[in-house]
Amino acid sequence: MKLILLPLLLLASAFSFAQQLDTPNYTVEIQQLCPEGEVQCQQVLYTGTSKVSGANIELKGTTLHSLCADGVTPCRFLGYQFKNGRIRYLVHESGLLQVIGSSGNILLEEQGVWDYQQQDPEHNTKIEPQVQP
Repeated sequence: MKLILLPLLLLASAFSFAQQLDTPNYTVEIQQLCPEGEVQCQQVLYTGTSKVSGANIELKGTTLHSLCADGVTPCRFLGYQFKNGRIRYLVHESGLLQVIGSSGNILLEEQGVWDYQQQDPEHNTKIEPQVQP
């Protein structure tokens, strides 16, 4: 039995989850490049595409978490943070996309809907999760 589980675990680890957020004016794809089970991921990719102009931006960022009572341990997942110079892009777990200027003013705020997809990065194909009847 262990010989069967090992190849399945290795195959599963080759897949990553892409999360796509669709807002009224943007499509944002989030990819975590950290190993499964790593709570604070420091290697997250953001690809944002304007539905109006087709322009896109790619950024690297991190996950955001609230801290536990000890003030050190990450507790609740809040979303993702990306920086482009002094501009911050926040993608909240709730689907809220915010772009915050260098002075702290909100440049963009749009509510979106998440679409979760499993990806095989070696073949660049999307695999829809199977739903059991």
